[in-house]
Amino acid sequence: MFNLAALSTLALGYTSVVNAQASSVAQLVGSLRQAPTVVDRLNLLQDSDLLFNFLEPPSGVTTGSGGHTVAATSGNFPGVVGNGVSMTIGFLGPCGMNTPHTHPRATEINFSLNTTLRGGVLVENGARFIDVEIAPGSATVFPQGAIHFEMNPSCEPAMFVAGFNNEDPGVQQVGQRYFGLPPDIVGAALGGLGVTEIQGLESKIPDNVAYGVDECLQRCGITRGNQPTAQLQPVDAGNSPSGISAAPASATAAGPSAAKPTSSNQPASSSARPAPSSSARASKPAVSQRPIGAPAVSDSPPYGARALETSSPAPEVTSFRRRA
Repeated sequence: MFNLAALSTLALGYTSVVNAQASSVAQLVGSLRQAPTVVDRLNLLQDSDLLFNFLEPPSGVTTGSGGHTVAATSGNFPGVVGNGVSMTIGFLGPCGMNTPHTHPRATEINFSLNTTLRGGVLVENGARFIDVEIAPGSATVFPQGAIHFEMNPSCEPAMFVAGFNNEDPGVQQVGQRYFGLPPDIVGAALGGLGVTEIQGLESKIPDNVAYGVDECLQRCGITRGNQPTAQLQPVDAGNSPSGISAAPASATAAGPSAAKPTSSNQPASSSARPAPSSSARASKPAVSQRPIGAPAVSDSPPYGARALETSSPAPEVTSFRRRA
């Protein structure tokens, strides 16, 4: 039976292996980018570097209550470097939604494998909203930089394949990133909402992949519950100006309806309250340690230190049956 010291040693050893693997991949990618010819680049690769297992990925997993996605990019798949391509596989549970997001450096072609998906896209200001049903065996295109989403409106697991014309397409979730802007700016853009209202709204933004619309949840007998919120934008000096402090516990618990808007002659951000210090933020873990579905703790820092990608195990969404 292991004692605490032995377990700690094992944990440190595992962390060292993971860090070493990440460093090794980064060094290899750097060398590949500097290779003068395709042949030189191939000579740097092992045969195994040209394979990526989406069912047992080394990294690139983003997990939420509604499923998970696995991304193979230049950050974790050296084989794509210099080839201008990458890929994400989406494993959506019943009513799961890949929440609205953009890819700043790539156009996406999205192929539905087994279930008709609901897709939507907004290309830019002035463009009409496009709503599509991506039937099994068909695909749609999301232009570079366009806001788009995919949702599984069925009560069965779904899977999609997203191909990109860039080895580093990038991804920016709209909700999580928007509320990572300075709260006084967010409040002003939303018509003058107060800071506590902004905090109440932000605290409800779930991790991707999230549960979708209520109609689907009711039809499939799924309770939304408290979804994890670990992927919100971290706080730094730039997006926590002039001392935005934590919302009162009552406002956090009751949501934005319980918070009173700031008076029109009182700015949302007041210099009377200092901004959270960097040392205070650093004392909090970067990744939420609570189980999936557990409510957020009330003593977390305002807009606290959150990870863009969680290490939580992905939900079991691995069996698929073709459905029209």
